[in-house]
Amino acid sequence: MTLAPESPPSLAKERRTVLPASGPRPVEPAGEQRRSLALRRATDTYALLGSGAAAVGLTALLFVWLLPFNGVIGFLVIAYAFFLGLYALLVSLDEDGPTVRDRLAGVIVRSVGLVMVVALAFVIVYTLWEGRKALPHLNFFTEDMTLAGPLDPLSAGGILHAIVGTLEQILIALVLTVPAGLVCAVFLNEVPGRFARFVRTIVEAMTALPSIVAGLFIYATAILALGTGKSGFAASLALGVMMLPIIIRAADVVIRLVPGSLREASYALGTSRWRTAWHVVLPTARSGLTTSVILGTARGVGETSPVLLTAGFTAEMNADPFNGPQVSLPLATFEFVKSPEPAMIARGFGTAATLMALVLLLFVLARLIGGRAPGKLTRRQTHRRVLASRRDAERFASRAHTGAQGPGAAVTSSAPTSSVPAVKPNRSTP
Repeated sequence: MTLAPESPPSLAKERRTVLPASGPRPVEPAGEQRRSLALRRATDTYALLGSGAAAVGLTALLFVWLLPFNGVIGFLVIAYAFFLGLYALLVSLDEDGPTVRDRLAGVIVRSVGLVMVVALAFVIVYTLWEGRKALPHLNFFTEDMTLAGPLDPLSAGGILHAIVGTLEQILIALVLTVPAGLVCAVFLNEVPGRFARFVRTIVEAMTALPSIVAGLFIYATAILALGTGKSGFAASLALGVMMLPIIIRAADVVIRLVPGSLREASYALGTSRWRTAWHVVLPTARSGLTTSVILGTARGVGETSPVLLTAGFTAEMNADPFNGPQVSLPLATFEFVKSPEPAMIARGFGTAATLMALVLLLFVLARLIGGRAPGKLTRRQTHRRVLASRRDAERFASRAHTGAQGPGAAVTSSAPTSSVPAVKPNRSTP
């Protein structure tokens, strides 16, 4: 092996790093200026507050004194346009063009996020406020509408039949769609080819399928062609048609994010493709797969038209999803709100609030079941691992004890009593 020649001492001295001597820092050139690395500066806050105040003032001046405008929505739109223009102007006084565009894009994204949060909060608060008269009554959750009419007070009747119908329909739909969706997503990623690309195209097209079309499909095939009649199971099939492409598409995206090095390491150990998918890919993407199931559940639990076409409507309690009409919470909300009576409208908003609480409960349960990080074990799994480790330690200790006694003793103790002497094993090394 040839060694590289050492550098001469003169070059070694020249390559040494020379540290600056202690004392005052050297003066920087006049054309350069150090930039602060802080995420938020005082000038940014002043620009936001100043542009917001100026935008509100200019909009109020236009609406009150100069132009015959009115309306809250128009005021907010014009004020926001003024705000963006003034904010860009203030930032441009201290920054260059790319920085101005970056700050403006950041403000727009945060504004859209704030609008979404405000809209969601408004929907939740308005629903709870309108249903405040029906929610305190216990009979609202323990009775059905068999003995209650539109003119009856809120102390009579309830939505127990709708709660049971929603739970049964969504659980049956999940049992049908979750295994099929996850298997299809694994197939799309682990078995690439023309057929996989064709299936992915169909799935992407089905994500935009109108809910009424899914209801008509099940109505034509299961109810008219097979003669099953309207039932909760037919509604579950319609909901499954809506949920399946959502679960497949979201799970497909999540499985694509699994690093390829994990698959390669599993293949290097001699594991088959499907065993790798079961023991490596799916556990790694567990949290994302849970999110895909949540998205599919959110799509199916709020559908009204497929349930109306396939399950019908009833005011009585029907816990059998395979026989007779069955109502769900979205369908009950739709029927209650159509009535002009204040009591029925209050029941409708109370039903909507119950639906939101039920969806939140399902999401929390899904997160608790499958929201663990990759490689994180539950308490029961950790306990099983501890017990297995103890059994392995005891087995290794017993083997070590047997080996310490010597193989001759083991042979002597296990061999039957005979006049023929035991043959000692040959311990000579080859």
